[in-house]
Amino acid sequence: MNLFSGILLAGCLYKVYSFTIRPNQQHLTINGKLALTYYLDLGKYVYLEVDRKNLPIIRSILFNSKIMKKCYLAFSVLGIICIACNSPKQKEITKAVVPKVEPNTVVDKVKRGQQLVASVGCNDCHSPKIMTDRGPEVDPERRLSGHPSHETLPPYDKETAKSYVLFSMGSTAAIGPWGTSFSANLTSDETGIGSWTEQQFLKAIKEGKFKGMDGTRPLLPPMPWTEYRNLPDEDLKAIFAYLKTVKPIDNVVPAAILSTPQLLEAK
Repeated sequence: MNLFSGILLAGCLYKVYSFTIRPNQQHLTINGKLALTYYLDLGKYVYLEVDRKNLPIIRSILFNSKIMKKCYLAFSVLGIICIACNSPKQKEITKAVVPKVEPNTVVDKVKRGQQLVASVGCNDCHSPKIMTDRGPEVDPERRLSGHPSHETLPPYDKETAKSYVLFSMGSTAAIGPWGTSFSANLTSDETGIGSWTEQQFLKAIKEGKFKGMDGTRPLLPPMPWTEYRNLPDEDLKAIFAYLKTVKPIDNVVPAAILSTPQLLEAK
């Protein structure tokens, strides 16, 4: 077997290329894609066809020595390249050279949590506000720190409050039939959720438990935990991961003022 025939046979066994040489134009195809085209003198051609399932069949040959030398050179080089690139040794080298890139899952989770916190309205109730020309806006220095411990609520008509829900100017306190509730400190400070575990956070949102602990009162309105509990666990874990990175702010939120003792009973 000469070199040319050997390359054709190897190509068939590796199933990496087929080629057709027609009048005045030559094509070499690798893995179904055109890899090479070159031209011969008009009227002088070599026509070869390689079946990947069978050995090469030379259907028609009409050549001169000059053309054949070009074929030997072109297909020899390409055949060697194809075989080398598909050899087990080359695959091992390629595998060793290209490192496996692992995604930074921690950073991705925190970023995802930040996006969710900004989207589901956490700042609306849990962040104190400052008054601007455009109305109340989140105070960036107290973001997510809950109802300010030093803020005293003004008096209100309790009869009116039986039929309405009243909010403080910063929306961190709400008064309704259940009593008065204050938004929690969600920062990473010990007065916030700094000592919380991920499981506590999930229990608080999924089951509506105060501080995420069994035997405690339910979370009070306007906290929409009955809606947030429908979020996937991975999203809730991402929110918790982000909150753990929020700047700690020392702020002891006042205890809720309940209108009835029954609200203290755990559900």
